[in-house]
Amino acid sequence: MSLSDWIGTIGVTLLLIAFALNIAKKITPESTSYLLLNILGAAMAGISSYMIQFWPFVVLESVWVLASIMALIKPKKHETN
Repeated sequence: MSLSDWIGTIGVTLLLIAFALNIAKKITPESTSYLLLNILGAAMAGISSYMIQFWPFVVLESVWVLASIMALIKPKKHETN
């Protein structure tokens, strides 16, 4: 496997781990661990896509990274009951 294959495989694996943990209700989409897995995974998948010049996925993964970063730095709302 090439370097771009390894980077992409690790990135997609991180994204799938985040997805599986969310589906299994082990982490929430708002949790720091979920968002960090998405940031790192999408960044790696985006870098891999850039390396092979597959531009649609470069755009997709870039937006995914930015959305996850925005969710990570957004102030958390505290529920009052």
